[in-house]
Amino acid sequence: MRNTGFKSIYAALLLPALFAAGSALAADPVVGKWKTIDSETGKPKSIVEITQAPNGALSGHIVELLNPSKPNPVCDKCSDDRKNKPITGMEIIRGMKASGSGKYAGGTILKPDEGKVYKSKMELVEGGKKLEVSGCIAFICKSQTWLRQ
Repeated sequence: MRNTGFKSIYAALLLPALFAAGSALAADPVVGKWKTIDSETGKPKSIVEITQAPNGALSGHIVELLNPSKPNPVCDKCSDDRKNKPITGMEIIRGMKASGSGKYAGGTILKPDEGKVYKSKMELVEGGKKLEVSGCIAFICKSQTWLRQ
């Protein structure tokens, strides 16, 4: 009987700890697939999947190009490790971190057709149905609204 009491106390202490650990590992609300919309033409451009690493950092990969100008394009204008790599499957968002209230900052975003990397920030809007994504160099910023898929 003494052993049973110890097991009950142990279970009572362990279960809340496991529950807290599980909820800490829950995916961030921005995780998922997003349809990118070209800010100049207003047309859908690609599907980007945002994932979260165990350390909480967010990244985004192009999983599909919608109506590419040529088949299987590569990032020939990139100057980093993505140079001449296929755009489909490419990581375009790196090192983004949650900053609270559906906002994200501290990362970068690549615009493959320009080969340029911008400091980036993101914000969930309309209850998480849309994602405002901006990339900046100095004080010049460009923004896009992405749609949840």
